[in-house]
Amino acid sequence: MPLTPNLSALSPRNLPFDLSLLPQPTYIVGGCVRDALLGRTHPYFDVDLVLPGDAVETARQIAGYYNAGFVILDEVRRIARVVFESGTADFAQQMGRNLKEDLKRRDFRINAIAYNPRTRKFIDPLKGRRDLEGRTIGAISKANLEDDPLRLLRAYRQAAQLDFTIDPKTRTFLSQLAPNLARISAERVRQELNYLLAAPKGDRWLHAAYEDGVLPIWLADATEESIKQIDEIDRVAWVLGTIWQDFAEYLHRPVGNSTSGLSLAKLASLVSPDPEIARSQLETLTYSRNEIRFVLTILQHYPSILSLGNAPMPLEDQYFFFQEVGNVFPALAVFGVAGAACRDILQENQATNAIAPLVNAYLDPENQAAHPVPLITGNDLIRYLGLRSSPALGQLLTRLQLARVTGEIATPEEALQFAATLIASPSSFQ
Repeated sequence: MPLTPNLSALSPRNLPFDLSLLPQPTYIVGGCVRDALLGRTHPYFDVDLVLPGDAVETARQIAGYYNAGFVILDEVRRIARVVFESGTADFAQQMGRNLKEDLKRRDFRINAIAYNPRTRKFIDPLKGRRDLEGRTIGAISKANLEDDPLRLLRAYRQAAQLDFTIDPKTRTFLSQLAPNLARISAERVRQELNYLLAAPKGDRWLHAAYEDGVLPIWLADATEESIKQIDEIDRVAWVLGTIWQDFAEYLHRPVGNSTSGLSLAKLASLVSPDPEIARSQLETLTYSRNEIRFVLTILQHYPSILSLGNAPMPLEDQYFFFQEVGNVFPALAVFGVAGAACRDILQENQATNAIAPLVNAYLDPENQAAHPVPLITGNDLIRYLGLRSSPALGQLLTRLQLARVTGEIATPEEALQFAATLIASPSSFQ
């Protein structure tokens, strides 16, 4: 397939610093060259450079000159990052005697293309452009993958993000080297896994990583059924998003720093269904406390979604359900519908119809079961009815909220009157 390059990202005038500050010859390499040749654009500047020498010193000088951020990424390999307002630039010391030797140390041929911003010429000794045209990912060597086993996961992630295939020889390497992934830090594995979970074509390549024995190295409970459910989650998310337009926006909201609710619903398919085992797996992968809570809430309340096929959830139960699941509900909904369909518990349309009342409630900001707003407070009860602060006061407030959910009361005055009636018969709310 012919390439449709967009070389503006590689143009010297679009670099956030002057070329005269760089030793020569300096080359732009890696993903930014690949994406420019594919015509892909990004909202933020991200460039990788290979320098013949003094990479860290040059980066530090440029950071100082432009009052930008500076951090050393790898002291041994002499790699530093400069952070500008518009993006980042990574400066790396050339490995080997020349540029070709440096490029031969990289992971895949599509990432081993260099560009000289002064001469505006590409250097492609490993035929990376041929792979780009064929939309395939091929390893430069098995030894390079073994040198940094995170590259195993990166192969599937890039295939998903670029909608490429992985050549058969490289797939063999990935399978053979899978055990080596165990020696990579959990933080790095988690980051690649998150990229894969977020990619539109990620389910296909998660399946490939499972088949090749790569995924189970860190997620031992992943199964064929798990991968099938992830595929179904994407489809169910699309279906529910077409029925309820706001639903997709809730699904893609980040939990914590960046991971979306939809990605965490997929992650819940890959960990153990036992919440305590799942907690240990997620902690090992260094997920945040909020992300772990999110996944565990999905697993714990999944049976509630499945039971909707038997009978609608009463309004009082809806109140307690939404109190417990909160903002996890959209992800729980797609997980539940997908899981029911995958396990032939309910057909997809039956599961969708069963979940519809809860989705409608969640998307309605005025719904008191999903988004309760008290008519009166504990202080009101203390002030007007002479009550004292106690556990019974909290029970009374809950009973008042349930009365509002079921339509028994609708105003503060009715709430106070209802509370007075309940106080006269304490057993009615204890």
